[in-house]
Amino acid sequence: MTERPPEVELAELLPARGLTIATAESCTGGLVAHRITTVAGSSAYFLGGIVAYSNALKEALLAVPREVLERHGAVSRECALAMARGVRARTGADVGLATTGIAGPGGATPQKPVGLIYVACVTPAAEVCEEYRGEGDRIHNITLAAEMALRLAVRLCRELPGAAPATSP
Repeated sequence: MTERPPEVELAELLPARGLTIATAESCTGGLVAHRITTVAGSSAYFLGGIVAYSNALKEALLAVPREVLERHGAVSRECALAMARGVRARTGADVGLATTGIAGPGGATPQKPVGLIYVACVTPAAEVCEEYRGEGDRIHNITLAAEMALRLAVRLCRELPGAAPATSP
């Protein structure tokens, strides 16, 4: 049995609940938005995405507080949650989904190694951020971050009261 891609599950869950989604991406560079929009009909629930690689754009476009960036850094649980909240607020989406991390091969520190990834999702009922450690090269880490973000969105959308039941493959 093959597991269905999470973007396909979102294509069923979001319209069934009358929900919209928007993305805020750093390390994934738009891959999450790309995967969502590969599904026909995604314009019914996908409002758009912001790729904010620089801290200046995270502040300006996503309203990530400067204090968060200075105290915790762009690759942090606090920043990921602020990005998800920010894209949700700026776009009016019901669900905000964010990624930030160190894809590599450079940019690492002893405290923040290559492959450190944070994905965050904010819904009307929850705010969740998860940490992952990719162990591959840059493309692997980017792909992992996008996959984990989409899976998190599916899980949280399923947990919303009255959410449509998951269908069998």
